[in-house]
Amino acid sequence: MSEPRYIVGIDLGTTNSAVAFVDRQAETKDAEVSVFSVLQVEKVATTLAEKTLPSFLYLAGPGELPPGALDLPWAEDRSFAVGRFARERGKEVSLRLVSSAKSWLSHGAVDRKSALLPFGSPDEVQKVSPIEASKRYLEHIRDAWDAEHPEHRLGDQRVFLTVPASFDAVARQLTLEAAEGAGLRDISLLEEPQAAFYAWLDAVKEGWRTVLQPGDRVLVSDVGGGTTDFSLIEVTNKDGGLALERVAVGDHILLGGDNMDLALAHVAAEKLRGAGKKLDAGQDRQLVAAARAAKEHLLTHPDEERAAITLLGRGSKLIGGKLETELLASEVKTVLLDGFFPSCERSAKPIERARTGFLELGLPFAQDAGITRHLAAFLARNADAPLPTHVLLNGGVMNSPVMRERLMSVLQSWGSTPRLLEEADYDLAVARGAAYYGATKDGRGIRIKSATARAYYVGIESAAPAVPGVKRPIKALCVVPMGVEEGTESKVPGLELGLVVGQPVEFRLFSSSQRPEDRLGTVLSEYDWPDVLEETAPLSLTLPPGERAAGTVVPVRLEVKITEVGTVRVESVSTDGKQRFPLSFDVRERVPS
Repeated sequence: MSEPRYIVGIDLGTTNSAVAFVDRQAETKDAEVSVFSVLQVEKVATTLAEKTLPSFLYLAGPGELPPGALDLPWAEDRSFAVGRFARERGKEVSLRLVSSAKSWLSHGAVDRKSALLPFGSPDEVQKVSPIEASKRYLEHIRDAWDAEHPEHRLGDQRVFLTVPASFDAVARQLTLEAAEGAGLRDISLLEEPQAAFYAWLDAVKEGWRTVLQPGDRVLVSDVGGGTTDFSLIEVTNKDGGLALERVAVGDHILLGGDNMDLALAHVAAEKLRGAGKKLDAGQDRQLVAAARAAKEHLLTHPDEERAAITLLGRGSKLIGGKLETELLASEVKTVLLDGFFPSCERSAKPIERARTGFLELGLPFAQDAGITRHLAAFLARNADAPLPTHVLLNGGVMNSPVMRERLMSVLQSWGSTPRLLEEADYDLAVARGAAYYGATKDGRGIRIKSATARAYYVGIESAAPAVPGVKRPIKALCVVPMGVEEGTESKVPGLELGLVVGQPVEFRLFSSSQRPEDRLGTVLSEYDWPDVLEETAPLSLTLPPGERAAGTVVPVRLEVKITEVGTVRVESVSTDGKQRFPLSFDVRERVPS
C-alpha cells in the first residue's frame, strides 16, 4: 500500500467532534493544518457541512420519520442520525437520544460493551453500547471524508485520535476498538491537553520562543463537555535552545459542560415546579437539552438578558400542551461562576461528602463541581514547583469570556500573575493540534518533549523453592528508566522470562522517582526497594494459550514502549517468535494504601 497522503487529527469530543488534516504532499516546510467540514443531516431531508459534528446519536422509532428523512449521499433508508439533527431532534424526543457516550466509555463500573444508551430509556427503545455510539460517530466522519476524498479514503490515512489525559487504560483501548471498528487502521492516540498546546504552537509558529522563556510553566486547562483535564508544560534550556517538556498530568475528573447543563436544568425545573408543573422522565431529558441551548445562547449573546425554554407536552405536541419557562443571564452567570469556578484559597481541596450506601447507576460525576478547587489540588501535588507563568485554556466551556476571566482571577488570588495564551480556538484546537502533532512525526513543526519523570518496573516472581506460609520473593525489573522520551520503544536486554498462559494471573507494575541510576534491564530485589517503589494498579487477566495447555510457562523476552497517552505497554514475545502477548498498564492508577 502507498504512503498515506494525509495526516488526520480527530477530536472525538463529548459534545462536539472535529476533524483537521495536513496534506503531506504540500510543498511547504511548516505543517499547513486545515479543518475538514463534516456533512450531516440538518433537518428532515436536508444536509449541510459544518466544522463540528455534534456528538449525538438519534435512534428513530419505526415510522417516526418519513422515508429518506435521514439519508446522506453514502446512506439510504437510514433509521438513525449523527450530528446536528440528532441533537435538535433529541430536544423533543429525548428518550431516543444518545449523548455523553465518551463519558460512559470511561465509566469502569458498567459494561461499556453492553447496550445501555440512551441510559434509562424504556425497554422498547433501541439501545447501543458506548463503544458502538463512538464507532458510529467515527463511521460518520469516515464516510463524510471518503465522499470528499474517494482516492484517499480515511482508512488508508494516518489518524491521530485524541482522548482525555484522564482516560484510563481500558477507556483508551475501547476508543481504539471503536476506531478500528469504524475501519481506521493507522491510529495513534494523543492526549487532548497536549493536542491543544500543539494547536497553540501551530498558531504562533516560531513566535513561541519570544513568548516563553526557560523556567516558564504553562498550565493547560481543558474543560470540555464531559471531563476536566489539567497538564503542566515546562520550558527548558536544551543545548543552548528552548525546549518544551510536559511535567505533570492531572487525575480523571468527570466534570464539565454536562454538569453545567444539569445544574441549569435544575434551576429551570424548580421554576416549573413552583408554577405547579410536573415533569416526567422524558421532559426531564428535554429540559437538560433545552438548558444547554439556553446556556450557549446567553453566553454567546452577552447583551441578552434571558432565554426561553419550551418543553413539549406529554405524548405529543397537542396533548398536555407545552411547558414554558426561562433562564436569566444573571442566573446562568451565578450558577456557572459560583458553582463551577468559585473563588477559593490556594490550599483548597475538592469537597468530599459522605456517600449513601445505595447509589443509582449512572455516570460517576465528580462529587465537587468546583473546578477551581480541583485545580488547586492539582497544583498542590506539584507544590515544590512555582505556580504557572502562562495559561492555555481549551474546551467549549472556555468560549465564555466570563469563565475565562474568573479562572484567571482565581489564579491571581493565589499569588500568580500568569499570562493567558490567547491564540486559542476552543472548539477546533484539539483536532488541529492532533493533525499538527502528526506532522511533527514527519519533521514539520515543533515537538514537545514528554520525558518520563519516573522509572517503571515489572514484578517478577523469583524461582525460589516453596516454603510453607511464605510467598515467593518478588523482584522488580526496570523496563522504563527515568528520562525516557514518551513514544520510545525498547527491547529489554539479556533477560529471558517465563510467562504463564491459559490461567488467571496478576501482572504487577511499580514506579519510582528516586532511582535515576537504574537502567533498562536493572533488577532489584525486595530488599533494594522498600519505601522507594510505588505500585500502580495491577492487571488481572488470562492470556490466550493458543495451542498450549492451560498453565504452560512460555519463554519470552520483553519489548516495551511508554506511549504518549500515559501507559506502559509491555509486549512479551515468545523466544520462537510465534506469539506476542501485549499488556498495557495505566501508570497513573495507584494501588490504594
